Amino acid sequence: MTVCAVLLWATRGYTFYFDEWTFILTTDSSWTYYLQPHNEHPAMIPRLIYTALLNTVGLRTYVPYMAVLLAVHATNVVLLFELVRRRAGDFVGIAAALFLLVLGAGWENVLWAFQIGFVGSVACGLGALLVIDARPDRMWLAMVLLFASLMFSGIGLFFWGAAAVSIALMRARRRQLVWLMPIALVFTAWYIVYGHAGGPGTAAPPQSFADRLATLPLYVVWGVSASLAGLIGEGGELGLVLLLPALAVIGLGWRRRRPDAFALGIVAAMIAFYLVLGFNRAQFGYQQSGAGRYVYEGAIFWLLLLAYAARGLPWRGTWRPALVACAFLVCFSSAATLYTFVIAKSVLMTRQAADMQALAVERTDPCLNPGAAVDPLVMPAVTSARAYYGAIDRYGDPVAGVAPIRDADFQRAVANLRKPGCG
Repeated sequence: MTVCAVLLWATRGYTFYFDEWTFILTTDSSWTYYLQPHNEHPAMIPRLIYTALLNTVGLRTYVPYMAVLLAVHATNVVLLFELVRRRAGDFVGIAAALFLLVLGAGWENVLWAFQIGFVGSVACGLGALLVIDARPDRMWLAMVLLFASLMFSGIGLFFWGAAAVSIALMRARRRQLVWLMPIALVFTAWYIVYGHAGGPGTAAPPQSFADRLATLPLYVVWGVSASLAGLIGEGGELGLVLLLPALAVIGLGWRRRRPDAFALGIVAAMIAFYLVLGFNRAQFGYQQSGAGRYVYEGAIFWLLLLAYAARGLPWRGTWRPALVACAFLVCFSSAATLYTFVIAKSVLMTRQAADMQALAVERTDPCLNPGAAVDPLVMPAVTSARAYYGAIDRYGDPVAGVAPIRDADFQRAVANLRKPGCG
């Protein structure tokens, strides 16, 4: 909780950014609004959360939005600890929880409130896996949690897959698969009616089916390796170097102890995650699979897999301080990466504030183009100044009281908002 409190303080100057504006600018008040996908994901619960916060605290402060995100992130840390502890003991569980708590490579899911969708899916998915493992007599609760996971985002689909594979591999529990069928049916129906449209979000450049398949293997390998390297606060090519040793460690552990259904379910979920992700997003380049919003989920899958092998480590005697020191160094490296992204995003938030101040200044300018986009790179969802003014009239001005910014970003935003050749 202390780490989350520090992060909340460090991000107190952040503001609304990028895809968040698709939730803010909408004027649709019908119930079907909550069924609309966002960037191919179901987003019922995130839309409900933003609706509740917008109609209470409004846009005047970003702190409540970050508080919700960090509370769910802390929940993930606790759930991961309990899952790992049950499989590998307290020491491994504590180490895994700390790795996730300060996962710098997964910064997008820790420093951007909009990612409550992905982080919430993980929380409900981990909760469902814990129920399936610890309380097999409460499959109804696992079903409810998996429903909620999918209502946060499509990430829930892979936790559903992990649950389905693990139950299917346990002969005595295969009848419990019936509890997962309603989820599959409802999700399929939602996708046919709403999800196939994709919804608002970053538009994908066109790519042929053959090109997607050709890019897919590299996309998957890069994503799997990037999430592994992310555990130590690194990324890029280092992940490829670490991949074979990590697979060897897992293979050795499985040779000594036959992998259980849970571990195989996690393997299936991680591979499916990057396969589906790559098929839908590979046109952005294979490096995108190493983005922080995807590293977060992959790192959790890795921690659950590596924990199974880590329980064979000598956590007693003289080995204990050495292993604790290694865990500390990993956490320190990852926390340093997270701190770097905290600072980097603070700079980006300054540009965001400059764009919003430009909108405020130009509101009464006769040269304002009401349909102009202020900043296609930082505020691509704000394609109409008129829509932005309507939102701040409803919910408050995010930059009211902020010190004036008159830098090059501000001047560029003003130029974007003015009619060409006017004045």
